[in-house]
Amino acid sequence: MSKMWLMRLVVLAAGLVLWFMPVPEGLQENAWHLFAIFITTIFSIIIGAFPVFVASVLALVTSIFTSTLTTAEAYSGFSKGFILLILVAFLVANAVVKSGLGRRISLIIISFFGKSTLGLGYSMFFTDMLIAPAFPSNTARSGVLYPLTLALARDSGSKVEEGSQKRMGNYLMMNTMAGLSISSTLWLTAMAANPAGAGMAAEMGITITFASWLQASIVPCLVAALVLPYILLKVINPEIKQTPEAPKKAKELLQEMGTISSKEIITGLTFIGMVALWATTSIHHLPKEAIAFTGLAIVMATGIFTEEDMKQQGGALSTFIWFAVLYTLSSFLNKFGFMTWIGDKIAAPLDGMSWPMVYVILIISYVLIHYFFVSQTAQMMALFSVFLAVGIKSGVPGELLAMMLLFATNFFSVITPQGSSANVLAAGSGYLKSSEVYKYGAVITFTNLLIFLTIGTAWIMMVTG
Repeated sequence: MSKMWLMRLVVLAAGLVLWFMPVPEGLQENAWHLFAIFITTIFSIIIGAFPVFVASVLALVTSIFTSTLTTAEAYSGFSKGFILLILVAFLVANAVVKSGLGRRISLIIISFFGKSTLGLGYSMFFTDMLIAPAFPSNTARSGVLYPLTLALARDSGSKVEEGSQKRMGNYLMMNTMAGLSISSTLWLTAMAANPAGAGMAAEMGITITFASWLQASIVPCLVAALVLPYILLKVINPEIKQTPEAPKKAKELLQEMGTISSKEIITGLTFIGMVALWATTSIHHLPKEAIAFTGLAIVMATGIFTEEDMKQQGGALSTFIWFAVLYTLSSFLNKFGFMTWIGDKIAAPLDGMSWPMVYVILIISYVLIHYFFVSQTAQMMALFSVFLAVGIKSGVPGELLAMMLLFATNFFSVITPQGSSANVLAAGSGYLKSSEVYKYGAVITFTNLLIFLTIGTAWIMMVTG
């Protein structure tokens, strides 16, 4: 028997054991069975028994045939607008690359920062942090950054079709995901869940403004931005680290490209229009998905991105399917009461502990629970008030705990490939295996957790008095 089939039998056995275990007190049977399906799926992806797409499809059919979910419930994730946004952003990003605009922008970045892989990593990190306050959707922001990252990887000689992902591309993709986790933490307006969480905190008497958020986040976020690209470089160990001739070569290639083409101009104007509309959704209230579809329509109507090009984007469709399935399973775990049950179980043993101990346990638990969620916002909506109430009752300063829980809602986003919709483009790019995202994501999340629990906690306590 091959090693692969042995792993699959182990996954099946683990899933069956969980399925037939007595249902814990306080849970409904469908909640426990859905948990068994979900955790078995994640386990199979982590150990490499199945690719993420295959594991997700198996989870979908299992949930239907066991009547754990109705067919309408099981397919509900495919109709979610933000998941469609991911699919369309994937296609538009490839149009940016095909038109040559992505290559031109990447060469400009290389000409300034391209002497080292680490320099490219920092340049993408800080580009993201600068544009983040104008984007209330980190998913939309990932659609801006992904084509640039893809072009940078390809122009550095790291191409999926050539099997050269490890030259530099896997580092750049993971670095982009890490950057999104920090840029979303830095600004109150950089992620949709942030102002929602601030509103929930206000109901408990804790006021969080744009200014107070930035005052509390800026130091730990800057530390993380300085540390993470370097740590990732050491952990991923890309084959190319020093590229002293790259800036000169990039300038030569830019001269060879000549003046900007009409296709690049159309693509650039389309992309700028999409970005501007995404950044101002609070004013015009146009759906982000409709904006993305409009951009796709323009690049297809002008022949920049064709039906033939779309047929070659099998990765976009498979990414759309596996994310929709895992999102569905996670959201129904929440609806069936599993997440609230977990929160209550964590809170029960904390009676009588000192508030610093309660604080640390709550933050670590809140981060680790994200292994079960496919939406940052869903976890925040389900558990933020529960954890905040437990902490305040135990004497934890309310503003400190509220800030840290909301920061964690962002900095834990890369703990799994499906931990945020903002991850999906990079995770589905072909440059990273799912198992690698879990491994590197754990490193990033642990680093973020350490920075925020130490430097972040001390800084927040100092600025909040």
